[in-house]
Amino acid sequence: MSTTVQEPLGAESATLRGWLSGLRRRILQGDVGSLPVIAGLVLIWVIFWFLNPNFLSPRNLTNLMLQIAGVGTISVGIVLVLLLGEIDLSVGAVSGVCAAVMAVLNVKRGIPAPLAIAIAVLVGTAIGTFQGFWFARFRIPSFVVTLAGLLAWQGALLLVLGTTGTINLLNPTIDALTGTFLSPVGGWALAIVALGFYAATGVLGRRRRTAAGLDLPPVQAFAARIAVAAVLVAVSVLVLNGDRGVPLALLILLAFVVFFDYIVRRTRFGRYVLAVGGNAEAARRAGISVNGIRIAVFALASTMAACGGILLASRLLAVNQSSGGSDLLLNSIAAAVIGGTSLFGGRGSVWSALTGSLVIVSISNGMDLLALSSAIKFLITGGVLLAAVTIDAVARQGRQSAGRA
Repeated sequence: MSTTVQEPLGAESATLRGWLSGLRRRILQGDVGSLPVIAGLVLIWVIFWFLNPNFLSPRNLTNLMLQIAGVGTISVGIVLVLLLGEIDLSVGAVSGVCAAVMAVLNVKRGIPAPLAIAIAVLVGTAIGTFQGFWFARFRIPSFVVTLAGLLAWQGALLLVLGTTGTINLLNPTIDALTGTFLSPVGGWALAIVALGFYAATGVLGRRRRTAAGLDLPPVQAFAARIAVAAVLVAVSVLVLNGDRGVPLALLILLAFVVFFDYIVRRTRFGRYVLAVGGNAEAARRAGISVNGIRIAVFALASTMAACGGILLASRLLAVNQSSGGSDLLLNSIAAAVIGGTSLFGGRGSVWSALTGSLVIVSISNGMDLLALSSAIKFLITGGVLLAAVTIDAVARQGRQSAGRA
């Protein structure tokens, strides 16, 4: 009997040692995943909390969640483009012009808000499809095509708004996108459902790997992931319930992140995107429609830009000539890069849009609480972006060195 018990324990211990050894090897090779951005986020929050205790108050953290909704949604599309090894400089302008389309249709033309929102999103999809086709068909660098789009869609924004200048949004449906908060009971119920779904998904994934004869991470690592997720969700709901509750805008962003993370990691389309980003010529020889993948990704990026622009307009309750401008484009790109998506294509996670936008908006929010000037904000944000790009480059060099060895 004792021998029967000892063998599984020994095997389990060996599996755990192997997993820890593999983790150490990945860290030494620079494959650290989201660890740097999470550590950086914790450091940023501790620093700002020390300088101003109001930073971690329920009210300010709720405002922070509302602030990341628009930037994070746009950054989800940027992540998809970066996975191709490309860039889209037009997403800020696209978000502005699509928000303007929604505002004009609803306020000036009397079209119901849901239909106006749907049309605005479709306009974003059409813009992305056009830019993706131009890039893929004529082999013009995406930088140039989307830079032209940046200028053109800013002009389109002025044309759509006309002489009105600013359009105030008073529709309850549009306002509800960022003005709705779950009740305390609703927040806890949603947290329980989300954790249950996460745990069930993990269990099913382990069963599929077992059925396929693949190695499994140790059960301790799986249990630790569930425990960490439970703590994070519980603390988040507790803090947000201390103010107005869990914002609907945050749930919308999380839904986008979860959906596109599934697309990238679990579907054939996602594998094709990673393949094209890793080596477009090899993907073409494998029979993948490289141009079709590129067009689809740029269409999705502009669609997400349109959704982000609508959320930003809902939060401000207005659309004007500066919508989609200022530092929105740079923050959206910086969020994806800081979150850990590689600029070299083929590597990254959609979750980096969430973590990266948390870093960017936390810096801006914290410096606003400290009443620092815009000059300091830009300097610090630029430094954080440079650090993230450097980590990406060093990690890439580490992987290449390991490959040659």
